[in-house]
Amino acid sequence: MLRQLLLSDVDTANSEHGESWALLAAEFPTVAVQPLGLGVSSQVLCLNVEEWFRPGFDPFSWDPHVFSAAEAERLALHLVGAEGETLASAALEILTRYQGLIGRRNAASSARVFDHILVRHRALHDLDKPLVRADYHHALDTWQWVLRLEPEADLAVQVAALFHDVERLLSEADARVEHKAANYQIFKDAHAALGAELSCALLEELSVDETTCEQVRWLVTRHERPGEDGALALLNDADALSFFSLNSSGFIRYFSPEHSRRKVAYTLARLRPEHRPWLERVRMAPAVREMLDAPPEGHA
Repeated sequence: MLRQLLLSDVDTANSEHGESWALLAAEFPTVAVQPLGLGVSSQVLCLNVEEWFRPGFDPFSWDPHVFSAAEAERLALHLVGAEGETLASAALEILTRYQGLIGRRNAASSARVFDHILVRHRALHDLDKPLVRADYHHALDTWQWVLRLEPEADLAVQVAALFHDVERLLSEADARVEHKAANYQIFKDAHAALGAELSCALLEELSVDETTCEQVRWLVTRHERPGEDGALALLNDADALSFFSLNSSGFIRYFSPEHSRRKVAYTLARLRPEHRPWLERVRMAPAVREMLDAPPEGHA
């Protein structure tokens, strides 16, 4: 788990002041910002912020190093190559990309039943398969986005975040097929409906209460369509933000530019306007940012 952000002594002293440092502490309260010398009990991974800010940089290139290092019981990131507010801004973006490794919880997800859910969820995923590994990281990341957007999120929406794409373990574990769908929305609705049934079957095995199971079923069934329900909107926002902040770089490598543009537009439409400013605070592949900033088709 990611528990520490390690800085030089002078940077640690400066981290006590500044708007970006305060935001970092508020957004990631379980990550300790400490001097490098306190990382002795952790797996320490050094990351150069100069590279992160380099024009044309794609954060996808860091993922193998970070996720591999995270296999240790305790991970610390040592950031170098910047100072002050620039360093804090980079730290916010870096922790956002790898927040699935943090495992933040609230009162609803601190119960023992959620420990069992996390263990069962992990056991479903064969991480030797690249697409399954990407889905696993996306599930954890979506869960963490739920808690960042709504720190008091209930158990059902957190569980739905973890299991919303579980159907892919049956249909797309070895190769993606969504780009072959004759009707994309119908394909997505079917994916959601089957995922809801799979989710509830798994939760019933863990003796999760019926009310929570039915709430999860309802959320997962509808998660591919915007809705007025608060929990559903929260799940959609978290799912969309996770796509842009974590998965989009890999997506554009796998799919054609045409399908990637379609996915970007589809996902943006699921994100409520009030949460779109988050997109300015995440690091994306330049090609994804260009698609996101391009005018809609038919507009100059």
